[in-house]
Amino acid sequence: MVHILYIEDEIDIGSWVRKDLTERGYEVTWLKSGEDAEKYISQVDMAILDVMIPGLDGFSIGRRMKKEKGDLPILMLSARTAVEDKIEGLNFADDYLTKPFHPDELAARVEVLLRRYQKNDDVLKLQHLMVYTKDMRIADQETDEEIQLTGKQYQLLQFFVRHLNQILTKEQLYEGVWGERYIEGDKTLMVHIRYLRERIERNPAKPTIIETIRGIGYRVKI
Repeated sequence: MVHILYIEDEIDIGSWVRKDLTERGYEVTWLKSGEDAEKYISQVDMAILDVMIPGLDGFSIGRRMKKEKGDLPILMLSARTAVEDKIEGLNFADDYLTKPFHPDELAARVEVLLRRYQKNDDVLKLQHLMVYTKDMRIADQETDEEIQLTGKQYQLLQFFVRHLNQILTKEQLYEGVWGERYIEGDKTLMVHIRYLRERIERNPAKPTIIETIRGIGYRVKI
């Protein structure tokens, strides 16, 4: 799974960017300043840096990152539209996106940079399934046919993938995928898991990918 370091001090922007990228299948570490950025450099696959942040600005942090890890793709974000600022950013960064921006544009630029650095080809094998975590694609390796999922079904599977081998409660799953507090008796999660099993299990009546842990919740093992 691609791990993105995201530095942004504006809470509203940071919240929706992290939420959107997480829903698209990325692992996102969000920092409000660049103070602890250096300790994440070796752990992440990409950095998204706002220019105007407390302490060292995004340009300074980006230069340090690029010097330490030259193959780290860096995307700068800024409300500055002056050509001089863009040139300064692109002297070391791989892309520069001005605010405001649409989440689809940010996601597209992230995908392009990851493809350029060849970091979007992670594949997870789950029994007969091949889960292409960066392309948001699932295929049956025995038939080589792509399995079509709805957005929520894919988000649910991605949440399981991020927590492989862990027993997840209904509360954890619902809050992790829907972003809301689970209400006892709500059948939404159960219905989505049933439909997801119908898409991915060889025998949905006897599921082997998404296990039911009686009295607790569910688990996907590898």
